[in-house]
Amino acid sequence: MDISKGNVVERVARVLAGQRLSANAKGDNSHAGAEVDAAWPEHVDDAVAVLKTLREPDARMAAAGDPVVWERMIRAAMPDDQVATA
Repeated sequence: MDISKGNVVERVARVLAGQRLSANAKGDNSHAGAEVDAAWPEHVDDAVAVLKTLREPDARMAAAGDPVVWERMIRAAMPDDQVATA
């Protein structure tokens, strides 16, 4: 299994920024890399909201693995100031 070297909050925020900016998604810029680099911090709150939603696996996810471990992993991915509110 591959393990990412990047922080998951930043990775999700970059995907959200890219979705809005890149022509590969819903944006109109065919070379959005620099814009995504600049814009991803604006999407951190949205990325954390996604993680908060994912902390509880659905039935299919729970059947595929250990829901307790899943929740611990999601909580570990969240910024320290967000863990208590998750």
